[in-house]
Formats: sequence, C-alpha cells, structure tokens
Amino acid sequence: MRTKIEKSEAEWRQQLTPEQYRVTRQQGTEPPFSGDYRVSDEHGIYHCVCCNAPLFENEHKFDAGCGWPSFDRPLGQHSLEERQDSSHGMLRTEVVCARCDAHLGHVFPDGPPDTTGLRYCINSVAIDFHAGE
Repeated sequence: MRTKIEKSEAEWRQQLTPEQYRVTRQQGTEPPFSGDYRVSDEHGIYHCVCCNAPLFENEHKFDAGCGWPSFDRPLGQHSLEERQDSSHGMLRTEVVCARCDAHLGHVFPDGPPDTTGLRYCINSVAIDFHAGE
C-alpha cells in the first residue's frame, strides 16, 4: 500500500498549471477535444500529473470518439480509487489517483466489449505520458 500524498492547496497551486489544478483538485472537466486524446502505437505509461503515479498503459487506450482520452483498464488494481459522483444531476463513478486523490475523470460501462467493457474517460490535463516505459 502506497502512502497517500497530501499537500496544502497552496502547494498544489504552485505545482500545477491553473487548468491542471481546476481539473485535478477541484473536480473540473476540460472541454472535449481540447487535449491530447489521439491514439498511437507508441509504448508508454500515463502518470498522474500531480504525483507521478503510473496509471494507464498506452496499449489500453482507444478512440471512444468522446473527446477525452479513453482506456479500457487501469495499469494496476490499486492505481485508482472509485467514488460515487452525483454532481450535475447524474450518478456517475468518479476515478481518482489512489496515491494523491487527484480527480482524473469517470468510468463508464460502455467500453470495448471484447476487452473489459469499461471506458475510463480521463482528462488529458490530469495525466502525463512517459514514452518507452
């Protein structure tokens, strides 16, 4: 079990861009098709922009056509935590980084049926790609 990373709001604001802070620390959402959502064959791992925890493999990224990066599974069983989100008049499942509680996005049951059937819809400003990992 990893130790939770806890920082003050001032420390997070100093570390992150205003958009990264709004999305990851204030449960915001970037506009669709505004970030990097392209699917490529490049090998690598997506890490949390707040704490650098490894979260998703590029090999599990797919084009869902929704305007946000989509993955069919997290990197590991303990990479993410799920929470119920009833904001905006909907009931959804929020996904956060297990290490620092950064809001990443949501998971939906409409992913590729030939794999997990799940779609982890992730804000691109919440993740950072490390090629070659």
